[in-house]
Amino acid sequence: MSSTMDSPERPALNVDAAVRDRYSAAAEAAEAALCCPVSYDPQYLKIIPEEIIERDYGCGDPSKWVNEGETVLDLGSGGGKICYIASQIVGASGKVIGVDCNDTMLGLARQYQGEMAEKIGYANVDFRKGRIQDLQLNLDLLEEYLQQNPTRTSADWLQMQEYADHLRATQPLIAADSVDVVVSNCVLNLVKDEDRRQLFSELHRVLKRGGRAVISDIVCDELVPENLRNDPHLWSGCISGAFREDLFLEAFADAGFYGIEIVSRQEEAWATVEGIEFRSMTVQAFKGKDGPCLDRRQAVIYNGPWKSVVDDDGHKLVRGQRMAVCDKTFKMYTQSPYADKITPIPPATEVALKDAKPFDCHGVPTRSPKETKQGSPLLTLMPDGDCCSTDGCC
Repeated sequence: MSSTMDSPERPALNVDAAVRDRYSAAAEAAEAALCCPVSYDPQYLKIIPEEIIERDYGCGDPSKWVNEGETVLDLGSGGGKICYIASQIVGASGKVIGVDCNDTMLGLARQYQGEMAEKIGYANVDFRKGRIQDLQLNLDLLEEYLQQNPTRTSADWLQMQEYADHLRATQPLIAADSVDVVVSNCVLNLVKDEDRRQLFSELHRVLKRGGRAVISDIVCDELVPENLRNDPHLWSGCISGAFREDLFLEAFADAGFYGIEIVSRQEEAWATVEGIEFRSMTVQAFKGKDGPCLDRRQAVIYNGPWKSVVDDDGHKLVRGQRMAVCDKTFKMYTQSPYADKITPIPPATEVALKDAKPFDCHGVPTRSPKETKQGSPLLTLMPDGDCCSTDGCC
């Protein structure tokens, strides 16, 4: 008898079904095993219905990094807790969009929209049905099509696929360059491996230039072995699909983000399985490093404390030295998350953008003071009187 008959091949795990089934049940009744303890600001929880709080499953609080007036997108919004917190933070001038594909969770979130708008004093939250790895396809609109055009044959299926592509192009769920900040709370690890590159690409696509992603997720210190990855309960429980810590950061870099940093990391492991530690981590990353490199005679000084650092584009900054940078990099360095570590040195005479020449970011690394002062008169200016006052204070 062949070994194939002795040991039948185990069918591949259906990640989508495992996640959908467990979270549908968790929307009906609270499941403590899905929670990683998180402390939220109590001032924002007071008006949120207890049913939403009981059936919220997360591992961090990305809403801490949301600001007034922003457009916020919450990936995997579930029962809507983070959306309703962010709604209060962004205010009437801001907007919050929650995306989820679980009908039960969406029903819970949408059920309280009117009540929450009345409590807060304005309506700025919108829940949409879609998959977080495909933020172009509006599943509510696709379902309307399927109600009128049932899929019975392969030709019907192909026509449905064509209509889905049409929806992506003409009525995207989330438009490109439309969001200030994308947040997510313990959801990215639920997406199967083959969809993750698209997931991060979509995350990048929807953000405005200068926008940022603040993602809380479960990470691990070692790669998860195959036997754990094939366990549907562990996958839906945020274990099997956890990113290894360094690879989580690498995924942002591969998608084109910059300024990637760990803003929160759980000290003690939330769970340990076969010696592998799983914990919550929140990462912030920015969009906007793409575009031409133009020379406007700008320089920056890295203040320290490290002797030197290298950014996501390979620019090396040496502590205390005037480093030559292009206009795009100069603007990035004068904003978060770099600004408090950088001293910007603009040119004495501004170079108009139309007159700026192409800049080799990996060419001459330093810039002479004479270059940044180019165009200013050669003056000799001495201070009047002594530098220091009579009381010894300069």
